[in-house]
Amino acid sequence: MAKPASISIPTEPIGSIPRPADLIERVAKGDSEDPGLAPFFEDAVRDTIERFEAAGSPVVTDGEQRKYFNFATYCVHGLANTAPDGFTIPFADGHTRQLPRLTCGPFRYRRYADSYLDVAMRHAHVPVKQAVISPSALSLMYPAEKIRDYSREQFIDDLLREHETEVRRCLNKGACKVQVDFTEGRLAVKVDPSGHLLNSFIDLNNLALSRFSPEERRRIGVHTCPGNDLDSTHSADVDYAELLPGLFALKAGNFYIALAGERDRRHVLEIIRKHLRPDRRIFVGVIAPMNPRIETPEDVRDLVLEASEYIPIEQLGSTDDCGFSPFFDNTSTSRDTAFAKIRARVRGTAMAAEVIGARQ
Repeated sequence: MAKPASISIPTEPIGSIPRPADLIERVAKGDSEDPGLAPFFEDAVRDTIERFEAAGSPVVTDGEQRKYFNFATYCVHGLANTAPDGFTIPFADGHTRQLPRLTCGPFRYRRYADSYLDVAMRHAHVPVKQAVISPSALSLMYPAEKIRDYSREQFIDDLLREHETEVRRCLNKGACKVQVDFTEGRLAVKVDPSGHLLNSFIDLNNLALSRFSPEERRRIGVHTCPGNDLDSTHSADVDYAELLPGLFALKAGNFYIALAGERDRRHVLEIIRKHLRPDRRIFVGVIAPMNPRIETPEDVRDLVLEASEYIPIEQLGSTDDCGFSPFFDNTSTSRDTAFAKIRARVRGTAMAAEVIGARQ
């Protein structure tokens, strides 16, 4: 009897892991830039990577343990030329998060994500990926009123340069993937149903992606989800049909698409199949971070098998719908729950690969 074909389906995390309660408390009492906190951040990263590897994760992140205050503004937090009253993100449960507003030019990052990569790679024994924020999200920092002596065009030039610098630094330091977080994509459709805002975001992000070679773009991915904060979303009511055609116009090699929490997964998979291009890999979400129930490996296996009906196996991967704690102070999910879900994703994806291999 012939041996079953050997099939491998890649699986990757999105990024954030809930921080240890002690670290959250220490940061709340002081300044995240306090050098005295460095050992506590280091311990959190070390523990995060050890847990990832114990779960069998073939790719790890630092869990965004040091990204203060959130996944979107880590690079500009503390800039002197910003004010706190910027673009407001409303969530379905009524709470909001707010971006900083740029008050004058020039626009510069205060820190680049490769600094997080430095720490993670000291502890990891497997490939490390790095998440970065999209240019389109940061573009919301420029106010509706023109800034005196600093045009929006000048701002966009600076923004694209800073983003390119960050991504290149991560690639050059050995990140296996650089994931561009684009959670504002679905929100853009909600804010502007005409699609103009989404199209402007796609165009801006493509200007950034066009600065990289085809080989580099194979290591760059784009993540989309309806948001995840305090067990609430900001745009889950937006039909993926309004987002995915534009999303797939982005010049990236990998797409991480929240799927486990969708009410009609097959509807989403039909859209993916219709717009999928041969040079892209689709990592479908098989874990719902907001759901307190811990998925079983069999749950994950079935979701991956379902996705394989629509996506060619050589273009299929699995992931989590979102990061587990994109905002630093979010304690709605525990670290233990997050890693139990990750273990299920890793094992369930392998089980799906075994099933597919046995069929061939």
